[in-house]
Amino acid sequence: MFEPQNDGLAPPLPHIWDVGALCHAVADLLQARFNPVAVRGEISGFSRAASGHCYFSIKDAHGQIRCAMFRRAASLLGFTPRDGEWVELRGRLGVYEQRGDLQLVVESLQRAGQGALFEQFLRLKALLEKEGLFDSARKRPLPAFPRGIGLVTSLGAAALHDVVTALRRRLPHIPVVLVPALVQGAGAAPALVSALSKLYLLAQVEKGLEADLTQNPPIDVILLVRGGGSIEDLWAFNDEQLARTIVQSPVPLITGVGHETDFTIADFCADLRAPTPTAAAELVAPPREVWLGALTQLVDRLHRGTQRHLDRRQQRLDQLAARLGRPSGLLARQQQQLAQLAQRMRHAVLLKLQRLAHSQQALQAHWPAALQRNLAQYQQHLERTALRLQLLDPRLVLQRGYALLTDAHGGALTSVQQARVGAPLRATLADGTLELTVVARR
Repeated sequence: MFEPQNDGLAPPLPHIWDVGALCHAVADLLQARFNPVAVRGEISGFSRAASGHCYFSIKDAHGQIRCAMFRRAASLLGFTPRDGEWVELRGRLGVYEQRGDLQLVVESLQRAGQGALFEQFLRLKALLEKEGLFDSARKRPLPAFPRGIGLVTSLGAAALHDVVTALRRRLPHIPVVLVPALVQGAGAAPALVSALSKLYLLAQVEKGLEADLTQNPPIDVILLVRGGGSIEDLWAFNDEQLARTIVQSPVPLITGVGHETDFTIADFCADLRAPTPTAAAELVAPPREVWLGALTQLVDRLHRGTQRHLDRRQQRLDQLAARLGRPSGLLARQQQQLAQLAQRMRHAVLLKLQRLAHSQQALQAHWPAALQRNLAQYQQHLERTALRLQLLDPRLVLQRGYALLTDAHGGALTSVQQARVGAPLRATLADGTLELTVVARR
């Protein structure tokens, strides 16, 4: 280090520093005087390097300080810092000697005012969780195809535009019932409770067949949404009364509050939490192609099921028709069987007679008288058998004035107990059939 000479005539010159030594001395002074330090201000120029380190500035109306947050501290962040956010940070003030810049090395970072609010958030979360308001067992599945959607948000919020755009793109035919409410500020929580209560009344109304669904559409699901913001902006959604109102919803309720990293008490109470308002709308609105595909599958299943049912019924009808037949057909089959039996009997008798004739010829010289008697007896037996066979012919019975009575299933009636008053009967006579109805039974 160069020390200039003083001849006593001029005032002493200031100490001349090497640049590095001066930066080091300033850094030591800052370390001894200020550190550790806590600062509050607005984030500006936030960026995250590939290494994981974060760089930004903290500023207010009167000044600005460069900040660096190294990867280890950045990994502990519970949110993603954004430009314009007011934050509170703690760290160590120093000098970045390579550039001679004043730099604050940040060790912890949180949204401004988050400390006290976050403690309130944790206390309320623990209370409601203990009461069971967050239990997964009470969470309900979303309707696959809602007939109507309830919506609570601010009329001036960007979230309203995002939700409406998503619903128009996916479900333009589904009605949406909007109940506007404040979503930020002191009066926001009561306004949200009131809006939800109105939707609950609409969702619980029973509509008859004459109801005008255009004016009063059924509500099958409710969306509670707003855009992102600081913890103060979203604080209305951490209200205890709002939480208790959400769990009383008669239909599934979805929250889409803030950004993906933002969590509120309302999210834990809802049946489902969406990361953004747009995502909330998409959860209840499957694309139109999904609807049309499901409808096509249902139509195909209905058509195949109906055809199978008709085929089975037709087959059953054919079986019953084959079993029932007509009484005249049954009588004809019985007559045919009787004729076949008579033919077989005549053939057997003729065969027997032929054998007897051969025997007669062989024994004619020895027992003519006995053979004649046997022949006469066989002849008489044959005639009696033929007569009895003729008497068994059903046509002879019908020709004498009798009739064969059958029920609707073709079964023969042998007792009056088998006929019910008003039941249809069929009478088969010698020359045709008559359709009858039982009037009385004695």
